[in-house]
Amino acid sequence: MDEDFRTELLDAVGALPAAQWDALAQATPGTTPFQRHAWLSALERTGCVGANTGWQPVVLALRDRSDQVAAACVLYVKSHSYGEYVFDWAWARAHAEHGLPYYPKLLLAVPFTPVGGAKLLGRDATARKALLRSILAVAERSRFSSFHALFLDPQEAQWFDALGLLPRTTIQFHWRNPPADNTAPWADFDAFLCSLRHDKRKKIRQEQRQVRDAGVVFHALQGTAITAADWAFFTRCYDTTYALHGSSPYLNHAFFQAIGQEMPANCLLFKAERDGKPIASSLVLLDPQTRVAYGRYWGAVEHVPALHFDACYYQPIAWCLEHGYTTFEGGAQGEHKMARGLQPVATQSAHWLAHPQFARAIEDYLERESAALADHQQHLRERLPFREAQ
Repeated sequence: MDEDFRTELLDAVGALPAAQWDALAQATPGTTPFQRHAWLSALERTGCVGANTGWQPVVLALRDRSDQVAAACVLYVKSHSYGEYVFDWAWARAHAEHGLPYYPKLLLAVPFTPVGGAKLLGRDATARKALLRSILAVAERSRFSSFHALFLDPQEAQWFDALGLLPRTTIQFHWRNPPADNTAPWADFDAFLCSLRHDKRKKIRQEQRQVRDAGVVFHALQGTAITAADWAFFTRCYDTTYALHGSSPYLNHAFFQAIGQEMPANCLLFKAERDGKPIASSLVLLDPQTRVAYGRYWGAVEHVPALHFDACYYQPIAWCLEHGYTTFEGGAQGEHKMARGLQPVATQSAHWLAHPQFARAIEDYLERESAALADHQQHLRERLPFREAQ
């Protein structure tokens, strides 16, 4: 424990006042809406995390000599690796094959949210670094097999690296306007399409034509314009998508209702209708300060060819262009997103393994993985869909 701070452990984000938590988030460079008290506490109140979910929250707070909260973060004690998007199943399997428990492990991440951004909230860098050291002390003292910090802000990634944690890089796909330095921004969706190679542009127009010819129209609903009925229909779509993949949804209707009520300025819902009847919906989270839009969830109750691409990529990109948003994050994985104008972006995580031999083995694996990923990312950049290299 750092001399100037006292460590406090709490069992929920909701145990700290929202004003205190959000003040720390506002003071921290690189935070996202997913670090808001409303988002994290809604996960707890609606049962998306907590008992019987494999995501047990533990809030670590540092108080200064005046008993003021100087830094805080929410950790999760995990009994599985679902909902993380940085995959360590092979690490867990290797532990089991050697008779060693991998779970529970300790995680610093936003549940079910592969979004890069600051996770260590604090009034200044000194407090945030002290928070990081306290996390590692908790991990060692509590005898967790490992500690994992996912989708870190670049500054945080450097701090973790300096303390000897193992860095890991993964790839996502983001749309940006302008797409690169020294290029002019697109004024509208047609200008964006015209910047793409002929085959990519033709494909997108064909897909949008398929949707229009099927009689589908879209409505973009923002903030308080999203009604309770809209949230209910969206949840139905979301649940249907999980059911079609034979899995259980992570989130629920109560959670979506909560963020709609408590974070309306951050919510953008696209509703697809045919013959006046809603058939699909996609949810985008907005950060009005940074002008970043985050594509999150979607679903449909009727199948229409190419509807997914329109609802999840083309409609949000067109909205971003119309409203001056410069980045649209398309979520985890998916090289098919490149054909829709999204570009590969590296994301960073950091890992600590308690067992020395496993730590060395995983360090060796990550070094080889990193080299292969760098080659792959270069290959992806050579396949960008634009008419000229951006």
